[in-house]
Amino acid sequence: MTTLPKKIQEDATPDRAELERMAEVLSASGHYRVQRRLSHRDHVNPPEGTPTRRALFVDLETTGLDATTDEIIEIALVPFEYGVDGRIFGIGRSYQTFSQPTIPIPTAITKLTGITDEMVAGHRIDLRLVEEMVGGSSLIVAHNSNFDRRFAEKLGRVFEDAAWACSMTQIDWAAEGNEGTKLAYLAANNGFFYDGHRAEHDCYAAIELLAQKLPVSGKLAMAAMLEKARKSSWRIWAENSPYDLKDRLKRRGYRWNGDPNGRPRAWYIDVEDEQHSEEINFLRKEIYLQEVELFVQKITAYNRFSNRQ
Repeated sequence: MTTLPKKIQEDATPDRAELERMAEVLSASGHYRVQRRLSHRDHVNPPEGTPTRRALFVDLETTGLDATTDEIIEIALVPFEYGVDGRIFGIGRSYQTFSQPTIPIPTAITKLTGITDEMVAGHRIDLRLVEEMVGGSSLIVAHNSNFDRRFAEKLGRVFEDAAWACSMTQIDWAAEGNEGTKLAYLAANNGFFYDGHRAEHDCYAAIELLAQKLPVSGKLAMAAMLEKARKSSWRIWAENSPYDLKDRLKRRGYRWNGDPNGRPRAWYIDVEDEQHSEEINFLRKEIYLQEVELFVQKITAYNRFSNRQ
C-alpha cells in the first residue's frame, strides 16, 4: 500500500469552508444527514439594555442511582449567561473533577462512564469553589434534575437553596418531534455529536441544545424550559383512597409512594397551577365521594426535584 507524502496529504485536506460546503451539498440532496462535532459556542455580547442572568449547568456521574447510598465520582459545573427571553450569550469557565468514593466503582458504572478506580484515586471535590459557583448563579440546570439535584444536595445547603430547572423534563421534546429524551439522542436529532458519558462534555452538549430553536413551536429551547420552570405546580396526595379505585388513579397519572421517606404512603400526582382546583374536585367527587381535606404541597423551582419533595 502506497502512502502519500505528508505535504500532499495536507494539501488534499479540505479547509473548514470547503467542508461546510460539502456538508450543505450532502444535506440538500435529501439522501444524507450530516452530523457536526460539537464545538464551544462563541461569546455574543447581549444587546445594550438586555437583562441577563447567570445559570450553572450541572452534571454528575455516580456509583449508582440511589442518592441515599451511592456516591458522586465526577462533577462538572459549566456557567453560562442567558437573557430572560432565553437567548444564550456565552459560556464561562468550567469546573470538573473526579471524586474518590468509599467503595470500588461498580463494573457496570465503569462500562457506562469509562471512569475507573485509578482515575478517581486521591481526588476530592473543592466544596468551597462549588459553593462560590452555585451561589453566584440565578439558576441551576441539569439534564434530569430529578437525579442530579438529589445527589448535589448531599454536597451542601447551597444546592438546596437554589432554583433548579431541567432540560430533559421541562421541554416537551416529544411535541417537537423527538422519540426520546436522552442527551445523545437529542444532540444527534439536532445535527451534532460529542464525546458522551463524561460530565463536562454532557454539560456543553446540553447548553448547545438549550441554545437551539425548537422545530415545531419555534421557541428557543432555553425559553421553553424557563417558562415551565417559572411556573408553580402542586403535588396532591390521595391518602387513604379506596383500594378498589387504585387502577383509576393509575390511569389518571397517579403514582404510588411506598418508600419510608417521611412522606405519605399514598397515591399522588403532580399537576400544573391551573389544574389544581380541577384535580381536587375530581378526588372529592369521584374517589372519596365527599368533601375531604387533602394534603397538598406547592412546588416551585426552589424545591422541585429535591429530596424534600
